[in-house]
Amino acid sequence: MAFLRSCSNASSGMGVADDCKHIFLELQRKKTHRYVVFKIDEKRKEVIVEKIGGATESYDDFMASLPENDCRYAIYDFDFVTEENCQKSKIFFIAWSPSVSRIRAKMLYAASKDRFRRELDGVHYELQATDPSELDLEILRERAH
Repeated sequence: MAFLRSCSNASSGMGVADDCKHIFLELQRKKTHRYVVFKIDEKRKEVIVEKIGGATESYDDFMASLPENDCRYAIYDFDFVTEENCQKSKIFFIAWSPSVSRIRAKMLYAASKDRFRRELDGVHYELQATDPSELDLEILRERAH
């Protein structure tokens, strides 16, 4: 099955490691993770899980897990309380592409983003950021409400 999957992805950029979708579903349904950071493994030609943030980790922990000078994809499960005092959760897909990262990395991540994003069914919002200020917690809060 993995072989067939890899072949079908060959024409559309990077493949996606099997555990990426499985871990996303754990975050989405079981709430066992706060965030997941993904990276492109150029040797394997696929997106892989780089780091998983536990359910108790903070947004600061998430931001610290993004490299200052390299691109990544990330999923963040944002919990908040509505004006009606209801506990809610929204899942954000984040394309992190710092302005100081290599041109090749930016192109690779940009070309593979849509293919990878389609694998993650259930994401509510998508953000693209080149600087930490573009991922301020207030921005997520505004989008989620």
